[in-house]
Amino acid sequence: MAGKGLITDIKRYAIHDGPGIRTTVFFKGCPLNCLWCHNPECISPGKDLMYFEYKCIACGLCVKICPEGALKLTGKGIDIDYQLCTYCEKCSEVCPTGALEIKGRFYSVPDLLEEIEKDLLYYDSSEGGVTFSGGEPLFQPEFLREVLKGCREGKIHTVLDTAGCAPREVMASVMEYVDLFYYDLKFADPAEQERFTGSNSDLVLKNLEMLCQEGRGKDIVIRFAVIPGITDTEKNVKGLMEILSSMEGLGEIHLLPYHDVREKFRRLGREFLLTELEVPARVRMEYLQNKFSALDLKVKTNT
Repeated sequence: MAGKGLITDIKRYAIHDGPGIRTTVFFKGCPLNCLWCHNPECISPGKDLMYFEYKCIACGLCVKICPEGALKLTGKGIDIDYQLCTYCEKCSEVCPTGALEIKGRFYSVPDLLEEIEKDLLYYDSSEGGVTFSGGEPLFQPEFLREVLKGCREGKIHTVLDTAGCAPREVMASVMEYVDLFYYDLKFADPAEQERFTGSNSDLVLKNLEMLCQEGRGKDIVIRFAVIPGITDTEKNVKGLMEILSSMEGLGEIHLLPYHDVREKFRRLGREFLLTELEVPARVRMEYLQNKFSALDLKVKTNT
């Protein structure tokens, strides 16, 4: 039996993370470090502290209880020295408004399955299930595999939202327990993948190829994050189209427009580097939808 897994959040009544009504479980830790990451609180493999300034009433309780002196009360709220913070959770426990929130909680396999099974009624009535997202769920492979097994035994439909950046043997160890893959593709060029995500795309493409060779193409939804001037270049789109056309059995792709996430980075005390980035225009999304439709794929644009 796998040990405990670190989970960032559990989102109930999710309707955009797979078929039907779903529970989305966000895993902590990711081998990628995408500069536009929509869930930056899931990147690090350890706990994170988020500060929601608009909730803060400047009561100072967190400052008094912090054993490391990592918090200071200023005229603008709380100033956090993340170099001193040990994520002991004492500040979040005493905060009366939830302005300080620790991201990351350990669950055993039975405990997480119990949380998932609380929504069985919704799954049954809507043909929904559970979606494992993150971060990268494959970053915690043993824990993920045991939870997937438990879902299979309980006849709960599973979606694995993954970037596929894991050793082949890891993907092979979980794929039989996954009903549907949401598979993120970002770059055709390994150098571009390295530049913007800090990882190589070889594993991503090899795992996708393996899944298709195993006859799982019909169970894969490709997800393409449209990041203006970065992933939506003509060169990258052409390269991805060539890759997708070579994969057997694929039938669907979702285009995911960039949303402004700089506030999330600020709440984590991190610098957001793509300050000039803007949400893609509707006409650009329509153009990309037409481009990918040429592959005889069902194309969906998420909002």
